Amino acid sequence: MAKGSSIQALYELCRKTFSPSSAPPAAAAIRKIAALLDTISPAEVGLKDDGLEDDRGLGYFGSSIHNNSMRVARWAQPITYLHIYECKSFTICIFCLPTSSVIPLHDHPGMTVLSKVLYGSLHVKSYDWVEPPCMALSGEKLPGVRLAKLHMDTVLSAPCPTAILYPRSGGNLHCFTSVASCAVLDVLAPPYSEEAGRCCTYYRDLPYSSFTAERRNVVNENEDDYAWLEAISDSPVDIYMRTGRYIGPVVQEELNSPGSCTIV
Repeated sequence: MAKGSSIQALYELCRKTFSPSSAPPAAAAIRKIAALLDTISPAEVGLKDDGLEDDRGLGYFGSSIHNNSMRVARWAQPITYLHIYECKSFTICIFCLPTSSVIPLHDHPGMTVLSKVLYGSLHVKSYDWVEPPCMALSGEKLPGVRLAKLHMDTVLSAPCPTAILYPRSGGNLHCFTSVASCAVLDVLAPPYSEEAGRCCTYYRDLPYSSFTAERRNVVNENEDDYAWLEAISDSPVDIYMRTGRYIGPVVQEELNSPGSCTIV
């Protein structure tokens, strides 16, 4: 039964903490969720420590989460998305990444995100925007190319503390590359929503030396700690991802509780 499960406890704590507003809750409330995530094991969400076989076959497949046509070699195993719960205030989900798979650099506009590595190893590279915004110049101002500061460029291996990013800090723009087959339990609050203006944008990062800044002397530190991020709009970003079946404890929503969410 879900009652008494770690996922049920996570749902109840998230329901008390988050609202549809993009304003992040108090840091103490976020730390409570992170502390709970730190205790959750793969088995508690229906996974094994070696949850994905990393066998390599032949042939090509043609699906992505954006429903764009693509051809991917069989050795590039798909990332598996496991949906646990979603409402207007938050999403709980799991990403299972086979070795060497990549979730490209992307943002989380107006969102607070907690990521718990359940098993395996994951390289994380993340940035935060330089404030006030600093745009690139190359003869004239370049639209969609903005300066960001490196927040993290490291490997996270389970067991490790839950990573937290905020709307304006903590590495709101990040890229995941699995070093070894791994699974990441995510809480996103509030969820992506085109209607609410929280659309996911993908980026490519370029060395700081690629462009001139619109403001001089912006970088007084190591230039390697900065990069220009260019929004990818000229072509669709394909992610080799499939939806899997979540077999862990199911959230039991308290329908009569004030502010309760809706399972989708």
